[in-house]
Amino acid sequence: MVTSTSTTPVPFTLGGRRRKPRASGRGVVRCHRLEYHCGNTRKFTLQDLAFGKTTSLTHDEAIARVTADLAKEGFGVLTEIDVAATMKKKLGLEMPPYRILGACNPQFAQRALEAEPQIGALLPCNVVVRTNDTGATVVEVMDPGAVLGLVGRPEITLIAAEVRSRLERVLRGV
Repeated sequence: MVTSTSTTPVPFTLGGRRRKPRASGRGVVRCHRLEYHCGNTRKFTLQDLAFGKTTSLTHDEAIARVTADLAKEGFGVLTEIDVAATMKKKLGLEMPPYRILGACNPQFAQRALEAEPQIGALLPCNVVVRTNDTGATVVEVMDPGAVLGLVGRPEITLIAAEVRSRLERVLRGV
């Protein structure tokens, strides 16, 4: 959210090009699908930005299966963040297992970066494997359509749809 004391739209850069915002309603400046709210709050739910499922696999089994299925779909895991271990080390807090896998398909990443060099700020696709309150394992995936759709470019939307279909196949495997 961007707050401002001025009601005058301010030009900004999106996608490497300078944009002139258009007024699209009270307190909202819109350029493509990206919205800046002045004094208003736009609420996103997790369902808007990610999708997932609960699995009968253990946490470690789910990580192994997700990693293997990502590889079958052309993704590598560039990063693996053990959130529970980090919280323990940095804050002394205990929490159930929680890992974030940064998944990247180089072919899709190359196409997206070629179309929009600044898109790297939205990459890679995060896949979360966590244990919930009841002890069940949950696998959640960033929705590339929702996140990459912020760019508002048709060629990026097509790439995001292809990536989503591959991630959905990975999710079906767990």
